[in-house]
Amino acid sequence: MKLTGIYCYPIKSLGGIALTETEVNERGIAYDRRWMLVDPDGQFLTQRSSSELALFSVDFESDHLRIDHRMSRSAPLWVPLHPTEGTPMTVQVWGDRVEAIRCGAEADTWFSQLLQRTVHLVYMPDQSPRQIDPAYAPDGTNVSFADGYPILILGEATLADLNTRLDTPVSMNRFRPNLVFEGGHSGDEDSFDEVQIGAAVLKGTKPCARCQVITINQDTGEKGQEPMRTLSTYRREGNKVLFGMNMYPLVQGKLAVGDELILAVKHS
Repeated sequence: MKLTGIYCYPIKSLGGIALTETEVNERGIAYDRRWMLVDPDGQFLTQRSSSELALFSVDFESDHLRIDHRMSRSAPLWVPLHPTEGTPMTVQVWGDRVEAIRCGAEADTWFSQLLQRTVHLVYMPDQSPRQIDPAYAPDGTNVSFADGYPILILGEATLADLNTRLDTPVSMNRFRPNLVFEGGHSGDEDSFDEVQIGAAVLKGTKPCARCQVITINQDTGEKGQEPMRTLSTYRREGNKVLFGMNMYPLVQGKLAVGDELILAVKHS
């Protein structure tokens, strides 16, 4: 098995960036989901309720993020990669209250005008903790603004199997993985325990329970019924549809497209 894709999503629920190599730190892929849009009460925004977030593309440009809206002629927004100061704001992401800093009036105005509602762009500083569910990781293991875990990995074979069951195939970006690999069989990632990729070692926690975001076309923001409807016929466990594996770093380090996945047998 070899790594074929690395994806970073700097701003939660916005577009991803394809990379050829990256550093894995405590909270996952460097810069992944360290920014987030929130409403005036600090509640996070997500494609679940705001599918138009898919229309924002993000890229790295020098020491900034460049953010564009694919359906607007608005000039792009640049946000520093390493904010040094900002107004503190307590924000809510799922059941967690997290201390963040606001990225400034320019960013707030830019996003608010395009979304036609008042929002704030916030950043998670290194010193702001947000712990992974201690049932799945050692106490004190932190995650970014991601839904619950630092890294999501998904196999090309697993997607290919799904696409044989669909009238219209879907692309990998529906599932917003961080890491994609080739080789093996459909669903192999479901049993990943410890996986070394490059210098990083990742620990599997539990398969990822999917939500309605996978029914949103990431290029157009349009919603449909697939692939959730089809996945429900063969990837359902209880009331959850599982697709991909959540992981966190045991050993931090660099990884790159082309690196081999070195697997350890899952402990029973």
